[in-house]
Amino acid sequence: MKYLLFSLLISFFFACNSKDDSIAPIVETPTMESTDSANLNVVDPNTDTENEATQSAFYDFKMPDLVSGELINFKKYMGKKVVVLNVASQCGYTPQYADWQAFHEEYGDNIVVLGFPANNFGSQEPGSNHDIAQFCANNYDVSFQMFEKTDVVGAMQNELYKWLSHKELNGWNNQAPTWNFCKYVVDENGNLTHFFTSAVKPSNADFRAAVGL
Repeated sequence: MKYLLFSLLISFFFACNSKDDSIAPIVETPTMESTDSANLNVVDPNTDTENEATQSAFYDFKMPDLVSGELINFKKYMGKKVVVLNVASQCGYTPQYADWQAFHEEYGDNIVVLGFPANNFGSQEPGSNHDIAQFCANNYDVSFQMFEKTDVVGAMQNELYKWLSHKELNGWNNQAPTWNFCKYVVDENGNLTHFFTSAVKPSNADFRAAVGL
């Protein structure tokens, strides 16, 4: 009797402490992080995390034209790659206007260039919208889309640049412009894909790859 009772207790003990090997462990999938270097940040455009929200956000923007003040609806850029530049008239990089104008003339049907004058870096865009328009026309014959003078960093940062430089809004990138003539690339579906620093010109191999050239 004692032996039987002892056997029952042993069986009960092992039953209560055994593990069910049929239950798979929970594995947390790591989130994708952007890669960066001195010249660019890149996100894999084949990754669809948060893409639906970021697409709709980019095409929801309406920004005022430099000359007329008319709101330009970004829905018109659906299906095209977009290069967003923060520009200035008194900067060492100002001659890039010529490079981006030439790029626009060659590829403008498929790759849109958007210029945003800003006085945030070195106070190198001090003039009015009229002054900026005159400068661009007289010196570089700029015909790509230019917008009203704005803030691209700081407390008064406009809503577009908030989207471009806040990961929680665009899906991956926290890099704000570091100086005049920084570039963001948005693909045909409204996804932010790349950031390039001021020195990068349209002839740069990484930039050309980013826009599919």
